[in-house]
This record gives sequence, C-alpha cells and structure tokens, in this order.
Amino acid sequence: MKIAFAASRPADAAVVAIAVRKDAPTAGIVAGADDVIAAAVAGQRFEGEPGSVAEAFVASDGAVRRFLLLGVGTGDDAGFERAGGALVARLLTSGVTQAVADLGGAEPIAVARFAAGAAQRAWRFDEYRTKLSDKQKPTLATLTVVGDDSAWAPREAVTAGVALARLLATLPPNILYPESFVERVVAATDGLGLEVTVLTEREMGELGMGALLGVNQGSARAPRILALKWSGGGDAPLTALVGKGVTFDTGGISIKPAAGMEDMKWDMGGAGAVAGAMLSLAKRKAKANVIGVMGLVENMPDGNAQRPGDVVTSMSGQTVEVINTDAEGRLVLCDCLTWVQRTHQPKTIVDLATLTGAMIVSLGNEFGGLFANDDALADKLLAAGRASGDQLWRFPLSPAYDKLIDSPIADMKNVGPRGAGSITAAQFLQRFVEEGVAWAHLDIAGMVWSDKDGATWAKGATGYGVRVLDRFIADTCEA
Repeated sequence: MKIAFAASRPADAAVVAIAVRKDAPTAGIVAGADDVIAAAVAGQRFEGEPGSVAEAFVASDGAVRRFLLLGVGTGDDAGFERAGGALVARLLTSGVTQAVADLGGAEPIAVARFAAGAAQRAWRFDEYRTKLSDKQKPTLATLTVVGDDSAWAPREAVTAGVALARLLATLPPNILYPESFVERVVAATDGLGLEVTVLTEREMGELGMGALLGVNQGSARAPRILALKWSGGGDAPLTALVGKGVTFDTGGISIKPAAGMEDMKWDMGGAGAVAGAMLSLAKRKAKANVIGVMGLVENMPDGNAQRPGDVVTSMSGQTVEVINTDAEGRLVLCDCLTWVQRTHQPKTIVDLATLTGAMIVSLGNEFGGLFANDDALADKLLAAGRASGDQLWRFPLSPAYDKLIDSPIADMKNVGPRGAGSITAAQFLQRFVEEGVAWAHLDIAGMVWSDKDGATWAKGATGYGVRVLDRFIADTCEA
C-alpha cells in the first residue's frame, strides 16, 4: 500500500476518513449530513476513543460516498497512530482501492504517526499463500493523508525497519538460517553507507567463541556473526545494539515439547530488531555512531550436539557449565558482547533477545523486560519505550540472584533454579559486561510475535524492538 500526502481533501474522494477527538461534536463534520452522522455515532457507540471507527454512507451529487469517523482520543501522537492502523485494518481487504484521511490540521508529528500506523498495519506476508480468495486479497492500493508531511521521512525509515524485522521473523526456518539471514540483511541495507562485518565459523573458532559455537555444533547450518556499523555522529561515543539470532530453536538435547515448536522460527527476534533498527538509522541518516551485532545460530539435537553437563569456554575466557541446552540464547549473546567490547569499545550496549519463557509468565504480551546496570540508561530506555509504543518494564539485578548461577565445576552455570529465571539470565549476561560500560538487556520473548491483531500489526510478527531502539538513539545520541 502506498502512502501519499495532500494539502487539502480531494473533492471527488469516494472514501473519506475524518479524525475525531474524544467526545468532540460531530455536527458539521460532513456538510449537509448531520442527521446521518449523528445516527452513525449513536448507532455505533462512537465516542472518539483511539482506534475506534464509525461509518456512514452519504448521498452527494448523485453518488454515495463513504465516510469513516476515526477516533484519535485526546489527539496525542499515539492516538493518531492507532487511528491509522484502525483505518487500514478496516479497509485493506474491503474492496476499496483508494481512500483519503483528513486529519483536520494535525501537527506534523501526529500526521507522521498516523501514516506510520497505517503503513505498518498494511504489512502482510503472502509469499507462500497460493490459494487466497478475492476477499482475502488486499485491495487498498493508496491512502492519501491530508496533512503536513514534513515529519514523515524519519517515520518512514522506522516503518521500513519494522517491515524488515517482521519479514525475518516470519520467514520459515528452511528459508531463513544464519547464512541466508546475513544475505537478506546485507541486501536490504546495501548502498546505505553501513560498514559490514561477517564472521565465519572458522573466524569465531580462532577468537575462542566456545559458548556461541557450542550452541550451533548440532546444526548442519554454519553460524555467523553479522555486524553493521553506522558512523554518522562524528566524534561521538559508539553505542552497540546486540541481538540474539537463533534462527530455529529445538532446545537441542534438552528438547522442547513438540506442540508449538514451529513458533521457534522467531527466536531470532532480537537480531531481527537490531537489523531493522540499523536499516532505519541508515535510511534516515542518523547523527549517531551505532554498531548492530547479530549472533546467528541454529540449535539442533544432532549426534554432535552440545550435551547437558558440557563445559564451554567463552571468548572472555570465562567457563560455563551447560545445565540446559535450551538456555542457549545467553551463550550466543555472551560471546557477541565480548567481541563488540574488545573490537569496538562501545560506551553503551543494549542487547535484545527472546530469552526466557519466564518473561512471558511475568509480563505476558504487553511489555518487554528491561534489566540495566545503569539507572540513567534504564530511564532513557523506559522513556523511549513509552514514546515509541514498544513499552518496557524494569526488573532488578542483584548479587543475591547472581550467586544462583555459580557452578561447582566452572565459573558459572547457564541456568539457575526455576524461580527468577529471567533475572538469573540477565545476571549471566552481566558477567560479560566490562567495567565502565553502561549496559541494558531487553528480554522481548513475549513481544516479537502475536497470536492476535494489534493496533499496528496483523496476527504474526510485530517488529517489536525497532521503534524503541530508533527512539532511544534519537533521544540520547542525536538530541
């Protein structure tokens, strides 16, 4: 679907959506149709709540025109974004091919958020669906937004990043694996000025990445580390974004239950979010220095697979007793953390991972979990989450939890007891963060995939993480 902009509402538009604030009067909103609009508002219990929609058909000049009232709540940016998503959800497969959205002179950022909500809600993946009926196929080709488009370009870049993250999470595991992940991301970001580094299995072995390589040793697919570096901030300090990229996770020898295992194609959601964020930053030419690092493996139960009880040596030199091979993401991340610190010396690191089922138990599918060794960094990420819509909730770190992962035969275990599972996973990662580095860990296990439609996504991949990372960089590195 194409997003277009106009300075005024086209007079001949057959389908028109009009932004309405909560509890605002609707008289005069459609010329000569007060009674029809009033009946639609009353009959559909429309009160202007964000994302709510009421429809009316009005006879005009010998034709019938379709009007949709779009609730934007109090008129904040988030309300406009929800309204854009709601409009597209209503019209995408309705048979309508062209629609106009009149936002009534909204501020440029509200216009951009509306357009972003619409564009993100229109994203679909139909590549393998060969028998769609006509009623299932998208028809809405162009949405024309009446408003100031001066804030759209950066929001369009974020939308492109969200689309990339969704695509990566959606692709089946026989199509997306470490090598093809690299190929797709490099192709998607080609020509944007990113510096690309790819580490092969041999190179990782020479660097001593025994933790990451241990996870992948049961797979026929070769592991990779992909790093994308954007240098747009002059002499400013470097920020690192690190993503877990397990392109399929069976659990390894500690194998997962069969029911629902197909969902584990999106266990690379952290790496997908980092890829999407780097695309966004490069497309909008962010005035920041950022490196995105993605650790890419497959966790399979081959005869050569890592066993519970194995001890591996990480790139940092610290040893890990592997108690559970399904606690593999932290083993991937720890070597990525060491590599980026030793090779690029970032001052700040944010890692993202679909790391623990315990996080879903704690927060469900409403917030990502946040852990940090720096209060100021945590506050900035929480603020970025609220502003972007990718919300976060902070959890504690403490030496009291740290001792739960001490091992009797190695420096640490890769899991602790059942309680505080998300916290002990974060404590594990913290052991690989060097002195003086501000670090945050985002456990996004409940957020990258949704079993139901959301405000700006259809059921499936959400692209969670891209928006909060982009906003965090904008607020902290470019402000």
